Amino acid sequence: MVSEMDPQRLAEACAERMWSTDAASIALGMRIEQVGPGTATLTMTVRDDMVNGHGSCHGGIISSLADSAFAFACNSRGTVTVAAGFEVDFIAPVMLGDRLVAEAHETVLRGRSGIYDVVVRNHEAVVAVFRGRSRSLGRPVLEDS
Repeated sequence: MVSEMDPQRLAEACAERMWSTDAASIALGMRIEQVGPGTATLTMTVRDDMVNGHGSCHGGIISSLADSAFAFACNSRGTVTVAAGFEVDFIAPVMLGDRLVAEAHETVLRGRSGIYDVVVRNHEAVVAVFRGRSRSLGRPVLEDS
């Protein structure tokens, strides 16, 4: 039963359910490396079709990776949760072939609202910082059996 799952198993089961229909993240070549209660780590390698007219990775692609990590982190507690908004700061350029790692962490969760911070790295260098605001819709990610 969902109500008897330990928090780590619940986070993993929610990620599995969401991933099964997440066509956008899959199409962008993202991979879930880790999920836990209030956390998620996703990776992605920059492809030819992700590079802008300046030869660097399009900011929207980097934002998408951070947004996906945010989504898996804020849904990890078992309640359907959506973005209420986000902001992103770009620190350094990202180039073709770079492997990005986005680590999302719950900063505040109070009632139906949350704040999640995501750091996107290329190797060890921080290339973007994302802050997402979430809102719970109050229904379960998983059906109780």
